Amino acid sequence: MIIRLRYGRRLQTYLKIGACVLVGVCYFAFLYRESLNAYEHRERATAAELEADAAEPSKQQLKLKRQQMQRQRLLAQLQAAQAGTTGTNATGSSATAVAAPLPPASTLNPVYEYSEELHSSTERELQRRREHLAAVCERYKLQEKYPPNPWEFFVSPGHNNLVWCNVFKAASSTWMYYFNVLAGYDVKYLQRTETQPLELARKRFPRPELAELMELLPSALSFLFVRDPFERILSAYRNKLEGNRNTFYKALGTKIVHRFRNHSQGGPWPRCGPTFEEFVRFLIAEHGAGKRFDEHWAPIYSFCTPCSVNFTIIGKTETFQRDSEFIIRQAGLETLLLGLGKLPQRKQRRIGNQARSGIKSEAVVERYFADIDRSTLDQLLKIYRIDFELFDYDYRKYYDMVHPWSLEQSTAGTAAAAAAAAPATTSAAPAVAAAGASGSTQGSAAA
Repeated sequence: MIIRLRYGRRLQTYLKIGACVLVGVCYFAFLYRESLNAYEHRERATAAELEADAAEPSKQQLKLKRQQMQRQRLLAQLQAAQAGTTGTNATGSSATAVAAPLPPASTLNPVYEYSEELHSSTERELQRRREHLAAVCERYKLQEKYPPNPWEFFVSPGHNNLVWCNVFKAASSTWMYYFNVLAGYDVKYLQRTETQPLELARKRFPRPELAELMELLPSALSFLFVRDPFERILSAYRNKLEGNRNTFYKALGTKIVHRFRNHSQGGPWPRCGPTFEEFVRFLIAEHGAGKRFDEHWAPIYSFCTPCSVNFTIIGKTETFQRDSEFIIRQAGLETLLLGLGKLPQRKQRRIGNQARSGIKSEAVVERYFADIDRSTLDQLLKIYRIDFELFDYDYRKYYDMVHPWSLEQSTAGTAAAAAAAAPATTSAAPAVAAAGASGSTQGSAAA
């Protein structure tokens, strides 16, 4: 009896174990089957998407294809015009070939079509800029007056010794973004973070020592971007001081108003912030006192010292896209920087120090310079004239924007005319005309 019970219990145990094993096998078989079904469904969906893409290209693909075809047509026109010009010169014909427009600037994306014509044209232009700068430096012996200043340089030795001098208010926000990407920050992080890009960049690229910079420069790809000097200071004024909206610069704006505003003029004071004319007078006074300028309006010749630092590339904001792409390709950073997703519009405005109105400074420069007079412009040119010459910008156009006489001269002339008798006024007219001619000559000589 005991033996029978013992065998019965053992049989029950074996049955239980067998049942558990069977359930486990069935469960894993079910999971395997479901996995296979999910995999087949995903493959079918992917194949359907690929077929849909092949049958109907996306808007982005169509846009890129149109851009590529447009570039090809423009290049063909340019080559035909050059061939026509060569043929005309060879045959001695008097007909003049019409030059076709250059291809438009690229949009910094990975489908940019590299062309030898564009590359050669850019290379010649950059060489001309370097030669022009070297000639002006030699003419005024600026190498001796302004030694190298490494304060605003960024050095990335791990990326083919890339060296950049950050010129504020000269399209610097884009390259600050690029250097943060080179520093290893994730693009999505850069898009959502509230930390200032300059602060992020300096954590990975600390300010170099002068000896370190000078040792690296001969083998480095060094560059900076420049801008029309007066457009640059106007951009700085609109972003930092106009309306006293910038918290960091509000105290400076109030100080400028207290120092340079005529209190008898009335109006909101000083809450509205300084006018552009008051800001210009502040710059002239600070320069006359020998004080150091804020980096947003410091002249480039004393800030990046291009006469003492032999930059490989001098980019301009007017050709920013083309010059930036040339730098990226020369540094071999296409895979890292070309085709980066753009920052959100709100983020671009904040880190790019753009005006709230969205209107670029070059579009309103004439309106702001109409508020200053010729003598003030002469004094302002004493500060920024070297930048105009180094980077081949035309300062003479600003004389057509400003008042020909200062406010003091106009007031004195009106008082003298009112006090004089009619005959005296008639006899004094030639003298006034002579004085005017003398003032104009003096202003032109100062310019």
